[in-house]
Amino acid sequence: MQERNAWVDYAKAIGIILVVYGHVARGVFNAGLPMDEELYVLVDSIIYSFHMPLFFFLSGLFFYDSLVKRGTGGLIVNKVDTIVYPFIVWSLLQGFLEVILSNYTNGNVTVAEVLSLLWSPRAQFWFLYALFLVFVVCAFVYAKADRRYFLPLLLAFAVLYLFKQDLSVNAMSRFIVSNAVFFALGIWFNEIKAFFLARNASLTLLFGVLFLVGQYLFHFTFGLNWTVGGLPALTLATVSIFFTIALSMWLGRWSMNWLLFIGASSMTIYLMHILAGSGVRVILSSFMGIDSIPVHLVVGTLIGLGAPLVAQVIIQRYNLHFLLTPPKLVSASRFRVRRAAAQ
Repeated sequence: MQERNAWVDYAKAIGIILVVYGHVARGVFNAGLPMDEELYVLVDSIIYSFHMPLFFFLSGLFFYDSLVKRGTGGLIVNKVDTIVYPFIVWSLLQGFLEVILSNYTNGNVTVAEVLSLLWSPRAQFWFLYALFLVFVVCAFVYAKADRRYFLPLLLAFAVLYLFKQDLSVNAMSRFIVSNAVFFALGIWFNEIKAFFLARNASLTLLFGVLFLVGQYLFHFTFGLNWTVGGLPALTLATVSIFFTIALSMWLGRWSMNWLLFIGASSMTIYLMHILAGSGVRVILSSFMGIDSIPVHLVVGTLIGLGAPLVAQVIIQRYNLHFLLTPPKLVSASRFRVRRAAAQ
C-alpha cells in the first residue's frame, strides 16, 4: 500500500509543481516584466505538452475499481462532492477576489464572467469542470465493460482526440474529446502497471531519453507548439506521462515525506495556488519594485506551493473542511471515526 501510494503521490507532486510554475511564469510574462520571450514560450510549451494530461491519467488509475464498488450513480454523486463542490466554491471565491483586485492584476474580470462558471469555467478551474465531464462519460461507457475492453476503448478515445477539431461542437464536447484519452490511458495502464513497477529504473532511463528526443523533435525539428494537437501532441504527451510515471515509481524506493505531502495535497494546491502566486507577484512588483525574473519565478512558485499547504494544515486543525468538501461528507467522516472508535 505504501509503495503504491508513494509513486502516485510523487507523480502528483511532479505534476502540481509544474502547474504552479507554469502559472507563475505566465503571470510574470503577461504582467510585462522583462522576460526572455523565446525561452518562456519554449518552457511553457514543454510543460503544457503533458502536465494536465498527466492529471487526467492519474485520475483514471483508480476509476474502474471505484466504478465497480460504487456503481455509475454512486460514482457520479461522489464526484459531485469531491469535484463539483470545490469547483463552485473556489471559482466564486477566486473570481470575486479577482474582481475586487482587478486594478492590481493582469486581467479585468467581470462579475458576469465569474457567474458563468457552469458553462464557461475560468482560470485553472477548467480542469475540474472537464474532469467531472470525463468521469460522467466514462462512468456510462465503462459501466458494462470488463478489462478486455480497456485497450479498444483507449484506441476509440484516441481517435476522438485526433478528430477533435471536427467533433468539438461546444465547450463541453471539446473538454471531453481533448482529455478523455488520457483518462482512458490511466484506466488501461493498470494492465501493465506491474511491468512498470518491476522495471522502473530501466524504464525511467528509456522514457527519459524518449522524452528528451521527443521534446527536441517536437519543438526544434518540427517547430511545433503544444496547442497544435493531433498525433504528434498525443504521442509526446503519452511518452512524457510514461516517463513521469516510471520516474515516480523509481523515486518510490525512497521516502521523501515533503514530496509525498505535496502530492497528497495536490487538490488544495490546485485550488489555491493562483491567489498565492498572483499575490506574490503583485507584492514584489507593485509594492517592492522588484522586477528580477528569477526572483519572481522562484518566490512565486515556492509561495504558490507553500501557502496552500499552510492553508490545508489550518483547515484540518480548525475543522474548516467545508472549504474543500460538502459538510455532509465531513459529518459522515466523523461518524465513521466515532463508530470505529466505539468498536
